[in-house]
Amino acid sequence: MHRLLKLYHTVKLLRMKQIFYRLYYRYAKISSFTAPTPVKRMSFGLANPPHWSSSHFTADEQFEFMGLKAPFEWNNQQRPKIWQYNLHYLDHLVSSDRTRPDFDRTLVNSWIAGNPPYAGCGWEPYTLSLRIVNLIKWFNQQPTLEPKWLDSLAIQCHALSKQVEHHILANHIFVNGKALLFGGCFLDGADAERWQSAGLKILDTEVKEQFLADGAHFELSPMYHASLLWDMCDLVNLATHTAIPTLRTRLPEWKQIIKKGIVWLRSLQHPDGDIPFFNDSALGIAPTLGNIEMYASELGCLPANNKPKPLAVYAEHHIESGYVAVNFSDASKALLNLTQVAPDYQPGHTHADTLSFELSLFGHRVFVNSGTSQYGEDSERHRQRSTAAHNTVDVNDENSSEVWAGFRVARRARTTLSLIEQNENAVRIRSSHDGYQRLKGKNLHTREWIATPGELQIRDSVTGDFNRALARLYVHPEVKIIQNGDTFTLTLPGGQVAVATVQGAKSVSLISTTWHPAFGESIPNQCIIAELSSTVLSTRITW
Repeated sequence: MHRLLKLYHTVKLLRMKQIFYRLYYRYAKISSFTAPTPVKRMSFGLANPPHWSSSHFTADEQFEFMGLKAPFEWNNQQRPKIWQYNLHYLDHLVSSDRTRPDFDRTLVNSWIAGNPPYAGCGWEPYTLSLRIVNLIKWFNQQPTLEPKWLDSLAIQCHALSKQVEHHILANHIFVNGKALLFGGCFLDGADAERWQSAGLKILDTEVKEQFLADGAHFELSPMYHASLLWDMCDLVNLATHTAIPTLRTRLPEWKQIIKKGIVWLRSLQHPDGDIPFFNDSALGIAPTLGNIEMYASELGCLPANNKPKPLAVYAEHHIESGYVAVNFSDASKALLNLTQVAPDYQPGHTHADTLSFELSLFGHRVFVNSGTSQYGEDSERHRQRSTAAHNTVDVNDENSSEVWAGFRVARRARTTLSLIEQNENAVRIRSSHDGYQRLKGKNLHTREWIATPGELQIRDSVTGDFNRALARLYVHPEVKIIQNGDTFTLTLPGGQVAVATVQGAKSVSLISTTWHPAFGESIPNQCIIAELSSTVLSTRITW
């Protein structure tokens, strides 16, 4: 019964289109397709466009991802599924470490020979989408193209056109549309015209829906935000350097999306120049802000990098996405998660991390959320998505939002911002969420942050009856921590010292745990756990 209730609360927010296509694709077969003789007609952009890749081949021609290095056997079921997917993307063809042209050709020919249509994960729509774009970028740099390469590309575009991910939507259908547009522009003929039209139709809808007014991507994962910004740069590159009027008309809108997205990403960066760990986020999977800014600069759509406000402490509130960045004058920064679970119909990359936060001091991360080391549906994936894996409060060992399976969410926490005020010396923010209202005690978690120069105070309260409520602070593994009762001394790698003092707790402890900043990584670290009493729990961090 409990599982049925979770399924009901998950499915009720889906769009009818998603339900229809999930059933349709269960039985539909990809129709046969004989590739015509396609003709290369598109010149893809810059002579030397910026490159980026999350995986690579080693000097001995083995594929390495998630710390696993192995020969590129295309459909070895013993490998993790996400490892196989990344192998099939052929990201190497657009990476910066390409120094062996003969190996690149061998790689492409091996994929074609080892993956006949339409079997294996290499023919799944998301994998097709990423590989199609990578192949086109690589083809565009080759002096001559083998006919079988273009025939294979046409068959891949056909396969993608028959399984567009209407059942998943979100970033998946976005990259489907991008790949169909690229394929339709690169190849010639009636089929290519249809792919181009279909891709543009998808993008016209999804660009408007997926990027919020404050610049954020609507899945609210900093990692996917960066990935989709790179996709937008590719689209601007394509539109700028092809003589296709229908693309040129989209340029102003697409460039504006990039500019606003970069401004948002700048605000959500830690001082070390990389993303925080909210929702599904990991380092090394998406381009960095620096990568994206370099690409945007080449395309003429890099926004000005305005200097920080001349205040000792100030907040940047991103209203539509719900994130808040609190900036201090000493290369210190707090990033607050006041977001809703989004989008309603596809929260697959959501963690139960409502009202969590991360903190950097003197340019170094101090308090960090758990990160994401894997996808799938096992217990570790579930733990990393749980409330208990983040810098927030869990009540009765429950999650603030009912995350389940690998990418499902049933009942969701809803946040309410009740206060945000600031002056030249202080920022005060208060927010609540109702994720625990489903529990017997009808609990409401309220958290308040008070930031002043050299100090951040966090006040937590939980209304209603509960057996146990725990607040956690996960410490970066490079920060040394010593406990003395309710006081913790934190020594940063640069020698700077911060002190965290907890007041109003039933008990306070320091435990060993793990941090997961990248796929395949599990790094030992420590976590401060404070058990709430019936009054306010106050955590005061000074530096």
